[in-house]
Amino acid sequence: MVSPALSVDLPPQPWTGRFDGDGAEHRRWWQAVSPYVPGAELPGTSGPAPAVILGFASDEGVRRNKGRPGAAAAPAAIRAALGPLAFHLERSVSDAGDVVVTDGALEAGQARAGKAVGAMLGAGRLTVVLGGGHETAYASYLGLAGSEAVRGGRRLGILNLDAHFDLRAEPVPSSGTPFLQMARAEAAAGRDFRYAVVGISQPNNTQALFNTAEGLGVQYLLDEDCTAERVRTFVANFMDSVDVLYLTIDLDVLPASVAPGVSAPASYGVPLPVISAVCRQVADSGKLLHVDVAELNPEFDLDGRTARVAARLVNTLLR
Repeated sequence: MVSPALSVDLPPQPWTGRFDGDGAEHRRWWQAVSPYVPGAELPGTSGPAPAVILGFASDEGVRRNKGRPGAAAAPAAIRAALGPLAFHLERSVSDAGDVVVTDGALEAGQARAGKAVGAMLGAGRLTVVLGGGHETAYASYLGLAGSEAVRGGRRLGILNLDAHFDLRAEPVPSSGTPFLQMARAEAAAGRDFRYAVVGISQPNNTQALFNTAEGLGVQYLLDEDCTAERVRTFVANFMDSVDVLYLTIDLDVLPASVAPGVSAPASYGVPLPVISAVCRQVADSGKLLHVDVAELNPEFDLDGRTARVAARLVNTLLR
């Protein structure tokens, strides 16, 4: 069982996948992932930090944002897609279970997830949250903002792969508001808001949102400008300006043909090879502190296509 101190609602469930043998050369994700044990000592090695997966089963933010609900089922779908993949990672991976948002209690769920993320960061883990709508991002931020990694004075950069700014000024938080919430929280803490977005769709963001982004000093690339070289340079320059990085992936940044199972499928999108290259670039930077993947909606997926893409990106990030 998961310690109540993690504020997790559902303990980790058994992983499944194809069985080829018990040897290390046959190992797949479902054989490699173990339940997370709070307080367990880190391995005494100089290798990459152990990773911990946390599910955030929520579509309340999408519902409030007038999108297509269904993202609450995403953590299980991504785990199911990860399970059969061959495990070539040099780091260990554990599963901490899920925070589950019920009865519309989004803010309470975000607080519980943030507490869990903060505890795992404090234990020296690389944290991975599987959303959930993009309200997942504010839950992630709460954990990061309360961690020593950020409170210790290091400059936090937030890199969003997304067709949308998610900077809406609304009376009630939703999947469209998390980065404005972060901007306000960073200002209240006396820290600079360092936020960059790859893949913005101009037709899907109003001028008011562009104005907000400009006022906050947000750096961004439009989807039509996302060539491999421009994105690589943009991401490199942003990472040079920060000490630690939070990467958040909204799967609607990808073309609808690649990621149909999202609340708002992209009519244009950024090619998967470009997004995958960003994941490799970030993973190799040494600055990645936390990652989340959001907006998978299994109800609208085709043959599990979007879930498999999400799983492949998580696999790349933990290389």
